[in-house]
Amino acid sequence: MRVPARRDAWFSGQVPAWKRWVARGVACGNRVLDAVPVCRWLYRLQLARGLQWTATGLELREASRGWAGATAVFLSDLHAGSFLHERELDGLLAAVAERRPELVLLGGDLVHTRRREIELLTRPLRRLRDVPHVFAVPGNHERFDAADVRVTETRLGDLGVVTLRDRGVRLVRNASPLWVCGVDDLTEGAPRPAAALASRDPRETAVCLSHHPDLFGELAALGVDLVLSGHTHGGQLALWGRPLLSHSQDGHHRGAHRLGDSTLYVGRGIGASIVPLRIGARPEVVIVRFVAGATRAAAGR
Repeated sequence: MRVPARRDAWFSGQVPAWKRWVARGVACGNRVLDAVPVCRWLYRLQLARGLQWTATGLELREASRGWAGATAVFLSDLHAGSFLHERELDGLLAAVAERRPELVLLGGDLVHTRRREIELLTRPLRRLRDVPHVFAVPGNHERFDAADVRVTETRLGDLGVVTLRDRGVRLVRNASPLWVCGVDDLTEGAPRPAAALASRDPRETAVCLSHHPDLFGELAALGVDLVLSGHTHGGQLALWGRPLLSHSQDGHHRGAHRLGDSTLYVGRGIGASIVPLRIGARPEVVIVRFVAGATRAAAGR
């Protein structure tokens, strides 16, 4: 399977130091706007009126058919502390919990620019205490405050969220396995896709969280069935379906994409960065429904 070639772009690939400092300068301006009450009111209104719940399906491999009928909810880019704070996020995760999913998958950028913003998620994440499995991966914004994300991961663990940074776990339902894994962020981290799949049996269905969608090629080559990504905000500001600023070198800005037998779904995320506006890119929660698919041989992957 051919892995798409990477090209230089602002928001993909490893970020050099000068781009990181520009991004942090923009983040300071973001904090100023967040302190303006009308900005927070404007974005809360957009979330309340524009939030879209999108359903998509995942065909299971034969070995994983016991997961048929299960659901997973995927959320990314909450950006707690950027126009959205505890009250709005608490309402959102309460609505997620009401759907009683087997899994909740958090695709990174849970906080905006400061490590302490994780505390804004303390009460909201407790809404998920009855969800059997809650997983997360780091995004680039988890690294604004410190390059080491272990403090945030530890706090998430205290709240019942398991961080899958270049590793995976095998879940069992009705005697059937499902491999759920995650990789580090592409731009600010050092992702190791092979490590995330190291202990996976190729006969079982694999779902992978990758904050950045441009790791899809590598993950598809490793036989991942479904990759769930965020980062792009669907463009956040998009005209005629095209983002004003591109966050994906490979054109993976939103929705479903296929490569061989693998699927990538890029969620538009929940929060906003820089300005409290979304144009042509409504905030989105993705619901993945597991369905029994046709038998596929692992060797064909």
